[in-house]
Amino acid sequence: MTTQVETVRSAEVVEEKFQTEQIMTIVGGHFVHDTYSAFLAPLLPLLIERLSLSLTMAGSLWVFFSLPALLNPFIGYLADKFSVRYFVILAPAATATIMSSLGLTSNYFLLAIQLFLAGISIAAFHAPAPAMVGRLSGNKLGKGMSYFMAGGELGRTVGPIVAVWGVSTFTLEGMPRVMVVGWATSLILYWRLRNIPGRSGQRQTLRAFLPAARRLFVPLVGIVVPRQFMITALAVYLPTFMSMEGASLWVAGISLSILELAGVIGALAGGTLSDRLGRKLVLILASVSSSALMILFLGAEGWLLVPVLLALGFTTLSTGPVMLAIVQEHLPDNRATANGLYISMAFLSRSLAALVLGFMGDRLGLQTTYLWATLISLLVIPMIFLLPKSEEGGPLATS
Repeated sequence: MTTQVETVRSAEVVEEKFQTEQIMTIVGGHFVHDTYSAFLAPLLPLLIERLSLSLTMAGSLWVFFSLPALLNPFIGYLADKFSVRYFVILAPAATATIMSSLGLTSNYFLLAIQLFLAGISIAAFHAPAPAMVGRLSGNKLGKGMSYFMAGGELGRTVGPIVAVWGVSTFTLEGMPRVMVVGWATSLILYWRLRNIPGRSGQRQTLRAFLPAARRLFVPLVGIVVPRQFMITALAVYLPTFMSMEGASLWVAGISLSILELAGVIGALAGGTLSDRLGRKLVLILASVSSSALMILFLGAEGWLLVPVLLALGFTTLSTGPVMLAIVQEHLPDNRATANGLYISMAFLSRSLAALVLGFMGDRLGLQTTYLWATLISLLVIPMIFLLPKSEEGGPLATS
C-alpha cells in the first residue's frame, strides 16, 4: 500500500516538472510545420502567372486554406477523448508534402482542394499540440506556451525565405524536394513522442465543460476580437501601409520581417513573465504599451521606424502564449477542446478584422484606419478584469 502511494506521489511530482526535452521536441516540430505552412504567400505570384488566376481567384485561395481552422474544436474534442499524438507526429510530413507540391497542380480547382487539405493538416497539429505542451509544462504553463508560440513565429518568419530559396534552386516544379525536412521531422517526433500520452488523464463531459467554457470565453471574446484589429493591421497590411507611405518594396517587405522577429522574442517572454507577474497584468501592460507604440509608429520616420517596429512586434505578439495559458489553466480537463475553440475564435475574428480594415482603408486611408485599430484594441482592458478570478489570489493574476 505504501509503495502504491509513493508511486502516485512520484508521478505527481514528475507532472509538476517542466519537461524541457519533450517540450522542445514539439516546439521544433511546430517550427518546421509552420515553416511549410508559410509557403503560400511567397509562391502565390508564381501560381497566379502559371495558372492565369485573377486576383479574386487568388484571394479566394486563402479562404480554402483557412477554412479548416473551424474544425479545431472537433479535433480538440477528439484529442481529449482519444490519444491523437499521431496527428502531431504526422502533420509536419503531411503539410510539407502538400505545400511543397503546389507547383505540380494544373488548375485552380485542384489547387483549392490541395490548400484545403493543407488546412486540415494544420488544424490537426495546432489543436492537440499546445495541450501536449501544457501537460508537459507542469506549473510553468506560461513558459511552455511561450516556447510553443515562439517556434511557430520563427517558422512563419523563415518560411518565405525557404520557399524563395527552393524555387530559385529547384524551380516551382522541383519544390517537392524540399519536403524531406518535414518527413525527417515526423520521424523524429515519432521517436521522441511515441510514448507521450496524447490526451489528459481526466476529462469532463461536454455538459460539465460548457458552463466553465462559457465563463471563460465570454470575456475572452471581448479580448481576442479587439486585439485582432491591431494584430491584423500589422500582420496583413503593414507592407501595403509602408508602400503607400512612400517606402520602397524592399523596405516594405523587410518591415514585416522585423515585426515578426521581434514577435519571436515577445512570444518567448510573454508567457514566462505571466507565470511570475500574473496573466492579467501582462495582458494589460502589453495592450497599453502596444497601443502607445502604434501611435508612435504612425508618426515615426526614417531610422526611428526600426526600434519602434521591434518594440511594437514584441508587445503586440507577446500575448499569444498568455492567452493559450489562460485557456488551458481554466479548462485543464479538456485542454485540446478549449484550445480548438480558442484557435477557431481567433481565426474568425482575424478574418472579420481583415475585411473591416480593408473596407475602412479604401474609404478612410490606412493611416486613419491604423488609428482606429489602435483605439479599438484598447477595448480589451475592461474585459481583462472580467476574466475568471485566480485561485491563488491577487487582483491581477489569473489561474
